[in-house]
Amino acid sequence: MIDYTLRSTYNYDLPEELIAQTPLEKRDSSRMLCFNMDNKEIEHKHFYDLPSFLKKGDVLVLNNTRVIPCRLIGEKVGTGAKVEIFLLKRQNLTDWEALAKPGKRLKIGTKVKFSDELMCEIIGEEKEIGGKIVRFTFSGTFEDVLSRVGTTPLPPYIKTRLKNSERYQTVYSIVNGSSAAPTAGLHFTDELLQKIKDMGVTVCFVLLHVGLGTFRPVKEDSILSHDMHSEYYEVSPETAEIVNKAKKEGRRIIAVGTTSVRTLESAGKTGELLSQKGETKLFCYPPYDFKIVDCLITNFHLPESTLIMLVSAFAGYDETMRVYKEAVKEKYRFFSFGDCCYFYTNKPKK
Repeated sequence: MIDYTLRSTYNYDLPEELIAQTPLEKRDSSRMLCFNMDNKEIEHKHFYDLPSFLKKGDVLVLNNTRVIPCRLIGEKVGTGAKVEIFLLKRQNLTDWEALAKPGKRLKIGTKVKFSDELMCEIIGEEKEIGGKIVRFTFSGTFEDVLSRVGTTPLPPYIKTRLKNSERYQTVYSIVNGSSAAPTAGLHFTDELLQKIKDMGVTVCFVLLHVGLGTFRPVKEDSILSHDMHSEYYEVSPETAEIVNKAKKEGRRIIAVGTTSVRTLESAGKTGELLSQKGETKLFCYPPYDFKIVDCLITNFHLPESTLIMLVSAFAGYDETMRVYKEAVKEKYRFFSFGDCCYFYTNKPKK
């Protein structure tokens, strides 16, 4: 009998050469493994084929967060030692939760200089994440300074430098605040989105600023001991109205990415999507009863990650592992710049 609470349950063999190091030239030319949750059949397509799997009345939900240049490299004032500050969550105009290297050497009161226009001071410990609270001093507008001094972060498994940082943003990204991209959305182009809208599919947006809750690895043997870091999310009145009307009329809600899923399910625990803002620590693993989302577009995720656990809860554990095994066999590209899969049903929840 499968124990869904064990981290090792969600492991799978992945050849290193299948980890995508660079994005494709054309966003929508990614491959797309389509899994029909009604009859368990698999099809191999490309992302530009997505419209053939959609129909008039469907609701496509996207996360319009935007990745900020949140990796800062500076020098410890007084010693000149190299310091890295990785911004996670803004607390106010000057203070941020952050990861810091070397963390143990950065005591409260330590000052770090990044440039003539940007410095910070360690003002506290963030015990939940093993990080720091940092307070910035800067000239002008923080966002402007950050755009000049900071760099866009890439996951550690990507060893190649990105020539164009916009390739790590979705084409519909608007609201600054994420430490990582909602990668399922990277496959969309403006042209493909317009084609989908012209079909009569409603496209709407939620917001979740991607942080440690999404990409923090599970270290405990029992996933029940894993503590999700909170992430900020918003559901607008317009999106809530669109989704609730579609649910009542028996139309499909298609979430793009696990961050969209977690936002919709966080604000829709009763089966009705609420317009709200807040912090979510929602952790989905089998068995989990999804109230809002019917279909899911998502990339292929790291072994033993909270993301593959969410997919296993959504599509079924055996089915998810079968999909991943098939993707490895067919040499799909994995992770952030990789290909994607589409888990769909033609029988939306009521």
